[in-house]
Amino acid sequence: MSPFVTARKLDNAWAMDLNLTGRTAFVTGASSGLGLSCAKALAAEGAKVAMASRTRDRIDAAAADVPGALALVADVTDPDALNAAIEEAEATLGPIDILVANAGGPPPGTFASTDVDAYAEAFALNLLPTIAMCKRLVPGMQERGWGRVVAITSISVRQPIDVLILSNTARSGLTSFLKTTATEVAADGVTVNSLQPGSHLTDRLRSMQSNLDATAKAVPTRRLGDPDDFGQIAAFLCSDAAKFITGASIPVDGGASKGLQ
Repeated sequence: MSPFVTARKLDNAWAMDLNLTGRTAFVTGASSGLGLSCAKALAAEGAKVAMASRTRDRIDAAAADVPGALALVADVTDPDALNAAIEEAEATLGPIDILVANAGGPPPGTFASTDVDAYAEAFALNLLPTIAMCKRLVPGMQERGWGRVVAITSISVRQPIDVLILSNTARSGLTSFLKTTATEVAADGVTVNSLQPGSHLTDRLRSMQSNLDATAKAVPTRRLGDPDDFGQIAAFLCSDAAKFITGASIPVDGGASKGLQ
């Protein structure tokens, strides 16, 4: 067994220990859905987790279910508020080792229906905040010789989704930024990856799809993704066992994307 991975016995079954005990994680968009699932999975592995979201009531309620979590209010489109949340997390929990960058998606639209100004708003939600957080946190990870960045994007990067032109465009730009950054910081012990979710049973999916059964049947697995499973995948990418995975854009979509890459 690798010296970086141990095993522990849970309920008469052996499980991998990801060696995240004592690491500090900062998770955005953490009040629900995939962000919350990532926060839960990291905390279960012993990480100290700071959870950020826009609304105090919602983030407090979410953090109550995550042992030891620090609840922070920050709208990722507000650079000052986001930086203040990072500073509070560092002051309370210590230097941030893990960044899980997540945000809700922009509104639907097509080429014909989407105004040019809407692209700037989409970039301010799904592109620029992650760039800013990386600029703020990755240098410290490099200095300490260990760090993990996991950005939650979408399978729309791999296979554009109809009527989601804003998400398709902004998240594709972010993927290019992450891939470029990954190659530049890899030698310093910092990995940078993205996860590309397909149809997971989240509030956003419920708001966009009126027939969840039909949505599930369109997935090769014939079921929707479980957000808790997604969180486990994110936690693994943050582990020492995943230290050789960087610059990757990993689909978590039940086989929905059809491309060879």
